[in-house]
Amino acid sequence: MLYHIFYPLKVYFSPLNILGYITFRSIMAILCSLILSYIIGKILIPYLRKKQFVQIIRTDGPKTHLKKSGTPTMGGLIILISIILSTLLWARLNNRFIIIILISVLWLGLIGFFDDYVKIIKKNPKGISANQKLLMQLLLAIGIGIYLYYFPSHNDFRTKINIPYLKDVYIDLGIFYILFVILIIVGSSNAVNLTDGLDGLAIGCLIVCALTYAILSYSAGHFKVAQYLKIIYVGGSGELSVFLASVLGAGLGFLWFNCYPADIFMGDSGSLFLGGSLGIIAVFIKHELILIIIGGIFVIEAVSVILQVYSYKRYKKRIFLMAPLHHHFEIKGLSESKITIRCWIINIVLALLALSSLKIR
Repeated sequence: MLYHIFYPLKVYFSPLNILGYITFRSIMAILCSLILSYIIGKILIPYLRKKQFVQIIRTDGPKTHLKKSGTPTMGGLIILISIILSTLLWARLNNRFIIIILISVLWLGLIGFFDDYVKIIKKNPKGISANQKLLMQLLLAIGIGIYLYYFPSHNDFRTKINIPYLKDVYIDLGIFYILFVILIIVGSSNAVNLTDGLDGLAIGCLIVCALTYAILSYSAGHFKVAQYLKIIYVGGSGELSVFLASVLGAGLGFLWFNCYPADIFMGDSGSLFLGGSLGIIAVFIKHELILIIIGGIFVIEAVSVILQVYSYKRYKKRIFLMAPLHHHFEIKGLSESKITIRCWIINIVLALLALSSLKIR
């Protein structure tokens, strides 16, 4: 919004030319969303606590979690509002990728909010059914998949996916690219949701992922940089760096309240749209497969649940003491903060490995 209002006035006041730089607007988006999330958190947390919008702690979970009873949830609203306001202020709103990502986070945020609403207000610990949640996620993912098939990020790579670390190696999926997009978006959304089980775990990893994809988005959207790095050039994708900068700032602000011991939990209001936005941006900038490395912690957590469910249904045996994997380590005796910080460290290492793919090709 600020770009559209003030940038045209640069002919009269040359310092306004700085609004033309994505890097400047990204830095401002970080600061803006950070401040917003802190202010909103200070207002929202006491309100949620007063209204008794608190997390229902599972009795079959780790016993150490019982002391968290009474902690407010739906903290994802802090992140969602901060991201949207900051993006509206600092991004170019005529950019198609910004328009779609804002609509998408609102859609997924509403799904998560409704799920939390049913859990907290309606006192149903299961929330909306898994099928209902999946159906609403699929509707969004199918829409984006079809859109990218007919209006691709790059015409020459409409249905092709790049193999990370290999130079000019692509797989053409044809019409099945739509199915691939659906898998990426729905999978990433639910993987983050499964990871959100320890104070600061999911949001800390998301901050690292957002920073990594901000670098990739800027590189893909800059013709000379993309040409130098030999990656697919996606015109206009640089603006996604502003959105991701807002995610980074809002995440840092939320972590202020969500670090151990948490004053508020993220809930589905945050995890669904944050995970989904990573998947959407990955397909926008044609860095789909590298998401497996960047979001490695989320992938591991999701796979641990899949393996646990399969093993128990097939063999009536559990692979882990409890799934997702972070609960397994909790029951084994590791402290919550130690598990969280070690996951952050692993995520940083994975992010660095992912960024190395820009040169190893």
